[in-house]
Amino acid sequence: MVSTAAPEISAAAAAEPAPVKKAESKSLSFYYGDFQALKNISMPIYDKKVTALIGPSGCGKSTYLRCFNRMHDLYPGNRYDGQIMLYPDNTNLLNPAVDPIEVRMRISMVFQKPNPFPKSIYENVAYGLRVRGERKRAILDEKVEEALRGAALWDEVKDRLHELAFNLSGGQQQRLCIARALATDPEILLFDEPTSALDPIATASIEQLLADLKEKLTILIVTHNMQQAARVSDYTAYMYLGELIEFGVTDTIFIKPRNKQTEDYITGRFG
Repeated sequence: MVSTAAPEISAAAAAEPAPVKKAESKSLSFYYGDFQALKNISMPIYDKKVTALIGPSGCGKSTYLRCFNRMHDLYPGNRYDGQIMLYPDNTNLLNPAVDPIEVRMRISMVFQKPNPFPKSIYENVAYGLRVRGERKRAILDEKVEEALRGAALWDEVKDRLHELAFNLSGGQQQRLCIARALATDPEILLFDEPTSALDPIATASIEQLLADLKEKLTILIVTHNMQQAARVSDYTAYMYLGELIEFGVTDTIFIKPRNKQTEDYITGRFG
């Protein structure tokens, strides 16, 4: 039987300070029209930790990720059931009274392929701030620099801020998209396979950046790369056909999973 309740943390993790929840899905289901893509998922997202979502294509990983910043609202016929609670203010992100634009400021997203806007490097990073109504040049300058530093890109572009973002390499464009996401001071950063279109050197750079960023915010990442999940995440969730099969500390999931289906996927016997 599949358990969708958040499982107990392993004995090894129990010796450490108890992790603090930053968010939590509660009995979350999601429908594309009549098709149910997510089935009753309850799972914690811990503060200033990296949580990886793994599973075969079509299992609901990206669908789950996009519930957190209400991306599904952009298309007609989509429907949520259940809750996604954001702590410590106990906001249900799926409440229709909650403004999805404000949700996307608090929970930013970086996509699979770099998607810079057809603007300058500077204006890409400043975009979210301008949407929020910020017009003071001194504040924009400060936040743009801070975000580019946070994305480990400032030293490479500080003399090129007014060049088109498309002039950057693929890896630099992805870090620019991360800087754009960081500029609004998000509490959670969502990554949907952020390195799948990048070469190994750029991938290593993004993975190091994830390790640095989790000192300041909470990260939820979808990846098809088992080695990447093992390298970058503190917690891992294995999903299959829209259900949460297993969730736990990454080392436990990869070394001694409780569920045979999880073990078969991680070892390559399935999926």
